[in-house]
Amino acid sequence: MERGWAPPRWRGPWILCLLPALAGGEHRPVPPKTPLSVEPAETRPTRGTSRPGQLLAASEAAYEERTVTGVRGRVVELSCGPAASAPPAVVFWSFTGASGPPRAVAVGSGQEVVVAPGTGTLGRVTLRNGTLELRELRAAAQGRFLCQGLFPEWGQLRVGYAAVLLRVLVPVSKPFVRPTAAAAAEGTAVALTCAVREGTEPLSFSWQHREPRGGPSASPAGLGGSGAELHLTPANRSHAGWYACTVRNAVNNHTSEPVYLDIVYGPDEPAISVEPFSPEQGGFSAGEREDVVLSCLAPSNPPSRYIWLHNGSQVHTGQTYVIAAIARAQAGTYTCLAENTHLQTRTQATIVLTVYYPPAGTPSCSALATSDQRDVALRCRWLGGFPPARLRWVGPQEEDEGVMGMSFSMATSIQSGAATRNSSSFSCLASHPALPQGAACGTTLWVPAGGPSCAAAATKGDEFVMLRCQWEGGTPPVTLHWRDPGGRALGDPAPSTTVLVLSADGSLGGRDFICAAAHPLQATGTECRLRLEAPRLEAERREVAVLEGGEARLACRRRGGGLGATMAWYDPEEREVTPGLAKYHLERGEEWVNLTVQDVEWPADGGIYRCAAANAVGTASLPVRLRVDRYPAPPNVTISKLRYLRARTEVRLEWRTQGTGNLTGFVVQRRQARRPRRRVPGPWETAAGDIEPHSRNWRLGGLDPAVVYAFRILAVNHRTAGHPSEVQTPAEPPFEAYPAVTGAAVAGMLVATATSFLAVRCIARHRDTLPRLHDLLFHTASPGAQEPVGAPEDAETAASREDGAAPAPGDLSAPGTAADLAEPLSAPPDPTDDPPVNVTITETATP
Repeated sequence: MERGWAPPRWRGPWILCLLPALAGGEHRPVPPKTPLSVEPAETRPTRGTSRPGQLLAASEAAYEERTVTGVRGRVVELSCGPAASAPPAVVFWSFTGASGPPRAVAVGSGQEVVVAPGTGTLGRVTLRNGTLELRELRAAAQGRFLCQGLFPEWGQLRVGYAAVLLRVLVPVSKPFVRPTAAAAAEGTAVALTCAVREGTEPLSFSWQHREPRGGPSASPAGLGGSGAELHLTPANRSHAGWYACTVRNAVNNHTSEPVYLDIVYGPDEPAISVEPFSPEQGGFSAGEREDVVLSCLAPSNPPSRYIWLHNGSQVHTGQTYVIAAIARAQAGTYTCLAENTHLQTRTQATIVLTVYYPPAGTPSCSALATSDQRDVALRCRWLGGFPPARLRWVGPQEEDEGVMGMSFSMATSIQSGAATRNSSSFSCLASHPALPQGAACGTTLWVPAGGPSCAAAATKGDEFVMLRCQWEGGTPPVTLHWRDPGGRALGDPAPSTTVLVLSADGSLGGRDFICAAAHPLQATGTECRLRLEAPRLEAERREVAVLEGGEARLACRRRGGGLGATMAWYDPEEREVTPGLAKYHLERGEEWVNLTVQDVEWPADGGIYRCAAANAVGTASLPVRLRVDRYPAPPNVTISKLRYLRARTEVRLEWRTQGTGNLTGFVVQRRQARRPRRRVPGPWETAAGDIEPHSRNWRLGGLDPAVVYAFRILAVNHRTAGHPSEVQTPAEPPFEAYPAVTGAAVAGMLVATATSFLAVRCIARHRDTLPRLHDLLFHTASPGAQEPVGAPEDAETAASREDGAAPAPGDLSAPGTAADLAEPLSAPPDPTDDPPVNVTITETATP
C-alpha cells in the first residue's frame, strides 16, 4: 500500500465475512456474544488529519500510518491502534511485500484467532488482543502491514485502519580478510580486503595490526585508509604481522579472524660479535685456551642461513660458532656468509681474529754472584709466547721501580752487593695480552745463618778420602772452595757444596784442611777446618758383671777423627761377632756399636771382648771384660717318704729342706735302679721340673710297673742347683688282698656244701633214673642195707613230675640254679681302682 492511498469506507458487518476466506488457517471458536449495533459515525478527513487510533463512525474510517524497525531473528510487535485504547473486537492483518499483491496474515475476534497459511516466511506469527507479534523475524517480512479493525465504543463499532511500514535490519556477519598475497617481497604493493557476507548498510570498517611475535593490536595508521580495503604501498618489513578487520552497522559489529601477512626481505649486511669482546686495530683478539664465541646477525625473512669460513674454508654452519679453548693455529680471518634461500640473496662480513698465547709455564727468577763475589746479577726469563712477554724488575723501594728498565722475554739487573741489605726482595713483573692478571716471580737476596760445615768420609775399601764442605741456603748460593793451611787452593770453587777427593794415605793423619766461604752480601768470608785423624774409642764400662742367665750389654762409641770408621766386636776367642747369631745381638749407629750377650752362661761366656774400629788413616781397639756370676747355692733336700701306689704306675714323694738359702723351685730326677750286670747305670732324667718352691710333696705318674726306679730331688736357685738328695727306691704299697682271699674261700666252701647236699638228695629221689649212682652211693655207705621202696621223697618226686609242678627249691635240676651259683659273690672292681692281686684258691668236696 503506497503512501497517500486512502482506504475505502467499509461498513462494520463485512469483517465477519472474511473469516471463511482464511481457509486452512488456524480457527479458534469464539463464544456467542450479544450482537453489537453499528451506528453511523461522523465522517472525518483521513489524509493527514486523523490521529493514531482515532475511532470514527461506521460510515467513516480512521487511518494511521507509522514505521517500525525490527532485527532479523528477533521479535517485533505491530499494534493496531493506540496502546491506551481498547483492543478491537475484530481485527484483520494483511501484508504487502516489495512485489506481489497483498496477502492476509491473521484475523481475530476476541479469543478466536486464525493465522493465514504461508506466514512462516515472515517469522513465527502470533495475534493477541489485536497486536501482531513476529518472532524469529525474517528478512522477507520487510514491507507494509495493514491492520483493519472494529473497535467497540458506546455500544457501537467503529472502524479503524493502521498501516505499519516494517523495516528489517540484518546483523553484520563475521567478516574475513583476503590479502592479495600471503607473502610479499619487501618494496612491492600489497592490498588486504575485508569482506562480509551480509549486513544492513551502512557498514563501517576498521583495521587492527599485531606484530609477528605478539604484542597489543594497533590501528595501522597511514597504511592506506580505513575502508574495506587496506593498501600497503610499498610494503616493508614493519608491515609483517597479523591483520584483522572489524565491521559495524546499526545492529552489531564483528571482527574477523587474524590473517598473517609475511614480508620477505634480506639478508641485510651481517654484523659479527665476538665474546669476550677484545677489539683491536683491524679486528679482534683472544687469549689461547680461552672459549671464543662468534655470533653473526643478518636480519632476514625467512631467517638467514649462516655459514662460517676460516681463512676461506668452511668450518661451521649456524648463527653462532663456539671455539672451545682456542688454539694459536685457529687465528686468522673469519667470514660470516648469510643467505636468504627464498630470495636467493647473500651477504657477508669478515673479521680478523688474533690469538695471543703466553709463554709456557711462569717466569723464572734467579740470582748469581758476579764480579768476583762483589755484585749480584738478577735474571728474569720467560721465553716464547705471542707477542713476547714484557718483563721488568722492581726493587724493594718504590724509588727503585722502573729504574731497571723493561725488556721482552729476558731482563737482567746488576745489584751491588755492598749496597744491598740482607733479605732484600726483588720482583720481576711480566705482562702479556693473554694474561689479564699478568705474572710475576721474585727473589730475596740473603745470607744463610751460621757457617760452612766440613766432613770427611772414606770411599768403599778406604781407597780414597772424600772431604765435603757444605753451607746450604742463601740467594745467591754461598761459594765454597778448599785450601790447605798455606793458602793453596785445592779443587774448584762450587756453590753450596764442594767435594775434594784425596788418595788414602797414612800421611794424611793429623793434616788440616780449610773450606772458605764467600757471599756478595757478606763483607768478610767465613771458613771451617777439618783434621784427619785415626778413630778413638771409649766404652760405657770397661768391666760388665752379670748373673748367670741374664743379659750383658757392652757399649762402644767412636770419638774424634774426621773420617768415618768401620766398627766391630770380637768375642773372647777373637772371633768377629756378626749379625744373626742366636747368642749375640748387635745394634749399630754412625758412631757407636753395642753388643748384647743373651742368656749368659757360666763360665763359657765370661772373658775379654774387644771393640775395634778402622778408617782410611788408622785403627783403634778397646777391651771390655765380661764377668759372669752364679747365684748362691740353695739349701739341701732330704727325701722323707717315697712309696708306690696300688698300681705301681705312680709314686708319692715327700721331702724336706735342710739349712738356709734362696730357692726358686725343685727338680725330681729318676733312673732305673736295677741294670743288667756289666753295664754302667743310665743317666738321670728329669721327672718333674716345674715344682713350686713352697711345695713339699709330689705325685709322679707314668711309671712302668715292671721297672724298679731310683729317685732323687734337688733344690734350684734360678740356674744354681743344690746338692742332690740321697737316692731312694719306692717302697712297696701295704698288702690289701687278705680280706678278698678270705671271703672267696668261705664262699667256695658254702657253695661246695650246698652242691653236695643237692646232688645226694637228687640221686636218692631218682633211684630209677640213676640206679648205678644210687647203688654206688648208698650201698657203699652201708653194705647189705636196702633202701626202702616208695620213700616219701620218691613219692613227692613222682607226684611233682606227674602234676607238672615246678621242682623244689633244693632240686639240682631246677633251671637257673647253675647260673645262680656261677655268679660272683661280689661286684667286679671299678676299673678306676687299682687292679686286685691275683690269688688262686683250691677246694675239695667229699660225699
